[in-house]
Amino acid sequence: MRLDHVSYVATPGHLADVVQRLGSTVGAAFADGGLHPRFGTRNFILPLADGAYLEVVSALDHPAADRAPFGQAVKARAETGGGWLGWVVAVDDITVVADRIGRPAVEGNRHRPDGFDLHWRQVGVIDLIEDPQLPFFVQWLCEPSEHPSHGASGQIRIERMEICGDPDTVSEWLGEPSNHPLDGIEVDWVDDGEPGLVAVHLATAHGVVRID
Repeated sequence: MRLDHVSYVATPGHLADVVQRLGSTVGAAFADGGLHPRFGTRNFILPLADGAYLEVVSALDHPAADRAPFGQAVKARAETGGGWLGWVVAVDDITVVADRIGRPAVEGNRHRPDGFDLHWRQVGVIDLIEDPQLPFFVQWLCEPSEHPSHGASGQIRIERMEICGDPDTVSEWLGEPSNHPLDGIEVDWVDDGEPGLVAVHLATAHGVVRID
């Protein structure tokens, strides 16, 4: 299964600082991703190699952030100081996943600063809230040239992820082997107390950096 992106939450009022800090760490500049009107959030993105990207996301002072599960998840993570929210895998047909896990997929969109609206369907955010070790799933409804990974330099890629959780639980959720749940990315199962994404290792032009 292919990793689509990883999400890092910035606390309200600190989005620009977090974006600058992470950009300096990896040696690249993030782009303003725009607003998620259905979720009450906004993000900055860094396109990565292999069709993935890194998202820094923050909740807006908007009712949608309290109604939508994704907005709720972002706000809850911000209340604990921010940091990694989770990881997201890409699928070709999200109805198959929705039928398997018993939850309907929901529509999502992001209004970019250039005026373009990105659209996708996603499922599993409620499950992420209940069990943060689990990823959620996304199916993009756009041309490959509009995917957030488009325009990546090719010099920065996710090499490894540290996840606190149970490999068998995540394996059953994904329908993939527990010893190799993601294509091309190593997963280290760590004991960090609280379940969830603990750290991401990125290969950069200046060596591998670890963001926790």
